[in-house]
Amino acid sequence: MRRCYLDYNATAPLRAEARTAMIAAMDQVGNPSSVHAEGRAAKAIVEKARGQIATAFGADGADIVFTSGATEAAALACAGRGLQGADIEHDAVAAWIQPDHLVRADGTVEITEPETSVLQMANSETGIVQSLPKGLAVTDATQAFGKLPVAFNWLGADMALISAHKIGGPKGVGAVVLRRGLDLPAQIKGGGQESGRRSGTENVIGIAGFGAAAKAVQRDLDQGVWEPVRELRDALETRLADEAPDAICVGKEVPRLPNTTCIAVPGWKGATQVMQMDLGGYAVSAGSACSSGKVKQSRVLMAMGFDEITASSAIRVSFGPTTKTEEVMGFADTWIAQYKKFKARAA
Repeated sequence: MRRCYLDYNATAPLRAEARTAMIAAMDQVGNPSSVHAEGRAAKAIVEKARGQIATAFGADGADIVFTSGATEAAALACAGRGLQGADIEHDAVAAWIQPDHLVRADGTVEITEPETSVLQMANSETGIVQSLPKGLAVTDATQAFGKLPVAFNWLGADMALISAHKIGGPKGVGAVVLRRGLDLPAQIKGGGQESGRRSGTENVIGIAGFGAAAKAVQRDLDQGVWEPVRELRDALETRLADEAPDAICVGKEVPRLPNTTCIAVPGWKGATQVMQMDLGGYAVSAGSACSSGKVKQSRVLMAMGFDEITASSAIRVSFGPTTKTEEVMGFADTWIAQYKKFKARAA
């Protein structure tokens, strides 16, 4: 059975450019903290990637601190700062904030004190894009980076979180992007790498892949490759709505990521749908990547005002520029067939 991967928001397929850069970096034996020629060569790989990411993220002149991923980046940026946020934030961010911001029914968030607040650019489950206020303390850009035009220097935020594997880089590497000169006390102490903000020998191979992926997504955005993805997403939602009039397409009335559909049929559990689609050859998810293995209602949908039944009945379909129309419509056929069986059982 041919498989179809429709879970890009969990992790995007590794880009060829990232693979090539990583293979080349494997041949560099040096430690980037060493001053000899081999060490300087490894350091050059790290700094090249830092520059590629800064350019793609519109962060020239900002500081980029490499971490083991966006989860560590969230801890580095948010821990111990007394920040506030909303219940729609990813678990990695929610662990460090007070969830006291209002989430409107459409999934957007009201921010009154940006200087002590965290707000994601786009939600991983619903794709809903937020309007960021100036002066924001931290923004989670892991889902927006690579899918939407982003310029950190224009955001007016102190810090942003990004992740390699969301843009077609390798898993296990991320970064905090911060306004130059901003104090960021280290949580991992040791050799003083990353300007003293994150000790530990840099993941040279992963960072090389991160940089190459960042350069590739900048090219994709310049070429407008996400507009056909948006059109395919809209066609999918129209097809599902035609066949399943009781299905709820979350966030359809507000700006969203171009590749994301979150759909719920109250009473048809999301975990059940994920298993049925998997058996049919389609990889989708229920919830964010870090919680998709847990059978529970969506905290994000609950924050938007959905009841527990609906919040436990949603799945997320997310894809990318290389996804084919026939793949998405094949998923629609499979989902609709299972939907009709669900309705027949419930009758």
